[in-house]
Amino acid sequence: MTVHLVKLCVGIDRLQDLRIWQARRLDDLARAGQVPELCHKTKQMPRRKDEVLDGGSLYWVIKGFVSARQRIVDLKETVREDGSPCCGIVLDPEIVETRPNPRRPFQGWRYLEAGEAPPDLSAAEDSIADMPPGMREELRALRLID
Repeated sequence: MTVHLVKLCVGIDRLQDLRIWQARRLDDLARAGQVPELCHKTKQMPRRKDEVLDGGSLYWVIKGFVSARQRIVDLKETVREDGSPCCGIVLDPEIVETRPNPRRPFQGWRYLEAGEAPPDLSAAEDSIADMPPGMREELRALRLID
C-alpha cells in the first residue's frame, strides 16, 4: 500500500522558485562531475520505507499550501556536510503541480496516506490552470482561490 511524505519547502516562495533551484542544483552537480540526482536530506528515515517506495511522492508545502509533488525514487542512508547521518530522499526531477491544499506549519516530514493526497492539477480539470503562476499564487495568498 502506497504512502506519501509531505514536507515544508523552506526558503521557497513560489513553485517556480523550486523548479529554478532544483534545475540549478542538477547543473551544479553535473559540472562538478557528480551524479546529477535530487537528494533532499532529512534527519529521519521513514519507518514505512517500503510503502513510500511503492509509488510514493514527496508533497511540497509552499506558503501554507500543498502545491506540488515529486515521485520518490529512493530512500537511502547518507551523511550531511558536517558528517552527521541522515536520510536522503531521492526525487524524480519532474515536479507535478497539485490542487492547492492548505497545511499548517510543522517540522520535519509527515506521512500522507494515498487517499488524503491532493489530486494533480490539470488544465482540463481546473480553470485556474491557465492563469499565470504569479497571479495564482497571489490569489491563493489572499485566500480568493484554493
